[in-house]
Amino acid sequence: MSEVKVSAQAERKLRDAMGRLLAGKPQRTDGRLTKNNLAREAGVSPATMFRARAVLADWDAHIETHGSLTPGEARRDANIDDLRRQLAAAKKEITELNRRLTAAATVITSLHHDNRMLRAEHDAAGTLIAFPSQRP
Repeated sequence: MSEVKVSAQAERKLRDAMGRLLAGKPQRTDGRLTKNNLAREAGVSPATMFRARAVLADWDAHIETHGSLTPGEARRDANIDDLRRQLAAAKKEITELNRRLTAAATVITSLHHDNRMLRAEHDAAGTLIAFPSQRP
């Protein structure tokens, strides 16, 4: 059985569409890197696209090498990863600050208790009289 080929015009449309999709500049689709979008972007039928074996081989090689994310999706995922790292760092900082706050509250409570005890001892000891300072 001989290999069925597509016209040069159909192959050019598919390659142009592939270039737009891979560059993240679709004209007729949402930009996702799928074969259905490749056919729609090129304005050819899926059957015509599947007959263009050389184009599909290049498509599959690119997807295997670079993944199926569009440049926008890759930026979005990178932003999400960055935000997740920032959130983890913020949670770690909040945990540390809460630990410090609890320690400070414990110290303040202890100092308050000591202060009340010293005031009670002072009141029980009687009245103190301040001597006038002697000036030369």
